[in-house]
Amino acid sequence: MKKKYILIVIAIIAIILVVGAIFLGDSSTERKSDEIVAAVGAYTREPDMGYDPTLGYAYSKEPLIQSTLFKRDGNMTLKNDLAKNYTTSSDGKTWTVDIRDDVKFHDGSKLTAKDVAFTYNKSADAGASVDLTDLTQVKAVNDTQVEFTLNKSDSSFLFRLSAVGIVPESGYNNETYGQNPIGSGPYKFVQWDKGQQLILEVNEDYYGEKPQFKKLTLLFLDDDAAFAAAKKGEVDVAEIPLSYSDEKVNNMTMVALDSIDTRGISLPNVNNTGEKVNGIDVGNNVTSDESIRKALNYGIDRQKLIDGPLKGYGNKSFDGIGLNLPWSNSEAAIEDGNLEKAKKILADSGWKDTDGDGILEKNGQKASFTVLYEASDSNRQSLVVSVAEEAKVMGIEILPEGKSWDEIDTQKLSQPVLWGFGTLDPSTIYHQFYSKLVGSGWDNPASYNNSAVDQHMEDALNAPNENASYSYWSQVSYDGTNGISPKADAPWLWLVLMDYTYFVDDSLDIGDPVVQPHGGNLFGNIHEWKRVNSTSN
Repeated sequence: MKKKYILIVIAIIAIILVVGAIFLGDSSTERKSDEIVAAVGAYTREPDMGYDPTLGYAYSKEPLIQSTLFKRDGNMTLKNDLAKNYTTSSDGKTWTVDIRDDVKFHDGSKLTAKDVAFTYNKSADAGASVDLTDLTQVKAVNDTQVEFTLNKSDSSFLFRLSAVGIVPESGYNNETYGQNPIGSGPYKFVQWDKGQQLILEVNEDYYGEKPQFKKLTLLFLDDDAAFAAAKKGEVDVAEIPLSYSDEKVNNMTMVALDSIDTRGISLPNVNNTGEKVNGIDVGNNVTSDESIRKALNYGIDRQKLIDGPLKGYGNKSFDGIGLNLPWSNSEAAIEDGNLEKAKKILADSGWKDTDGDGILEKNGQKASFTVLYEASDSNRQSLVVSVAEEAKVMGIEILPEGKSWDEIDTQKLSQPVLWGFGTLDPSTIYHQFYSKLVGSGWDNPASYNNSAVDQHMEDALNAPNENASYSYWSQVSYDGTNGISPKADAPWLWLVLMDYTYFVDDSLDIGDPVVQPHGGNLFGNIHEWKRVNSTSN
């Protein structure tokens, strides 16, 4: 009998638990009000090489674990972090930075100029995300002063001094540091469960403005899982792709942040003559025709791309430069979506549909080519497909093809590719368009060559400071005659600047976010975040 009653009690308890789970299914996961749980993955990718800045981690973003020499605020104004000030030599080749003397790493050891020198020398040797090819030497003058020597003048070098988190020289191990990093940033490393989560806790000895949140947990989730976590109330912030931007989540608000992350298609500017660079074929016999490039730039309606694949969250781009950057050039813009103009450009250049298949021809060459894109990125796929649909009306056939980056690397100089760019470093333009860099890594995939534009870039690098360089970088877009604008050479088909979208809990105020670069920088102003109407436990 007793056994029977016990079974009945167990059954009743089970029913209560099931019913409770049904009614409480959308309740938030318990966490303290001074903790943040964020679902990341749409923009903030889990680093394959671990949390090691010398191998490219957090390039041009807030590393959280490490400190940088300088930072940029929400207005892109340069701010000191470890640095107190800097000077440059008259020839622009020597940069001297004075750093704070009151900073400790998370293990209690003192941070000195030797650690800064060690970090940058390691980064230069690794050749990861940060371009330090012109850096010949970094040395500690004393404990609080570090000297950087370049092999040529480079006014943009200041941006690289904001891009690398500083690691400790003592005890650094190239094989293990990224798995168990030590820094001097606002948060300490606690735990990394690969493919699942990163757990950080606040650095109570942080020298700067300390975040209000004691614990920060990043959940590495795919798009569907991140959205599901937001719906269940399991996270405070969720990175969401634009495809989810129309969705609604109880007790969360969708926030769209301006970005400098642009999408554009490189269009090889030279014919395919059998030439190879580093073993890679160069040139495309369709896109080498300037009339094809100009027709696409004038005929494509970028607003349709914004309203379609971007769900209305973005801006037009004609030169790949963020609209709010100091070297942005409004003169580069054109009136796009002009099919009549596009068709006239093609007709005047001799492109005709002689066989009635809807595809133009010229000298026996069909106006048909492939555009490659990263296969795992649905947004890039949507953009290329939309461009192809618009180009078809002009008589140009575009064949979208998704591939891995390793595969794209072998075809980048002969096939158009949809790229994503966006940093606060203007020298990105140099790598995209300088004629002598064709085939150097991912540089100048369009094989663009204009001596006047080259000169603008050289003048920008040789400028006495970053402010003086902006007018030269601006002329790269358009100087009234030459430039990368559709008005001039149209070497690329630049498309859009995409907003970054997040679901944010209504109890959370994320302050004035920094401008979002390629890959996002959600935590760039973490010190401003606060609870305004706490509902967490």
